[in-house]
Amino acid sequence: MAMAALLAGTFGLAIGSFLNVVAYRLPRLESLVRPRSRCPQCQTQIRSRDNIPVLGWLLLRGRCRDCGTPISARYPLVEAATALLCALVVVVKGVEPEALLGIAFVLLLVPITLIDLEHRIIPNKLTLLGAVVGLLLVGLLFPDHLDESLIAAAAAGGFFLVAALVYPAGMGMGDVKLAAVMGIFLGRAVAPAIFVALLAGSLIGVALIARHGAAARKRGIPFGPWLALGGLVALFVGDAIVDWYLGTFA
Repeated sequence: MAMAALLAGTFGLAIGSFLNVVAYRLPRLESLVRPRSRCPQCQTQIRSRDNIPVLGWLLLRGRCRDCGTPISARYPLVEAATALLCALVVVVKGVEPEALLGIAFVLLLVPITLIDLEHRIIPNKLTLLGAVVGLLLVGLLFPDHLDESLIAAAAAGGFFLVAALVYPAGMGMGDVKLAAVMGIFLGRAVAPAIFVALLAGSLIGVALIARHGAAARKRGIPFGPWLALGGLVALFVGDAIVDWYLGTFA
């Protein structure tokens, strides 16, 4: 278990570096592979030895080697968070097929969260990729659960579609598509994911209104990160929550 978690964390660390590239370049319609990573200020290509996840940033003390411009701490934080989440999936799910599905889900949520926070969009390319990968993994690893995943996707996507039609200013179609993709990965556990997302989003909205008054109502907040938060909660404890609910109230 420890070795598997370490391998998953190492994989997440490396992929986290690429997810930083995805989050930066995809909404700007830039190639994800060319040119190689470069300083945003002086445009100097980052050397391979400086491009080691987390360690490279620490050795450079968060600055470009050539021009000295500060490099955002977001990059090593995303790499470290991706590594920790991938390792945690293995710890919680074990060395089982569920871990593969969980890691794929994590790697989808990370760039979606970053992009929605910065640009207030959830790219169709990511939700489409997530839907395809999710269906393939569920179909190959858990064929008996494919119907459940499809029903969950339709239910979650339909729920947010109604919300988007009723109140388009508060819910975007990107959120609708992400909810449907979450249903594919989570199955029945998408229900607590939606509950956590709505609760978290509501609390943030109330906090903004309390701080900024009525003007806060005009300040939209991206909902994708809260869906991602709900998705992570459901990934790790969603089935337990559903079993508890059914055992208590059903």
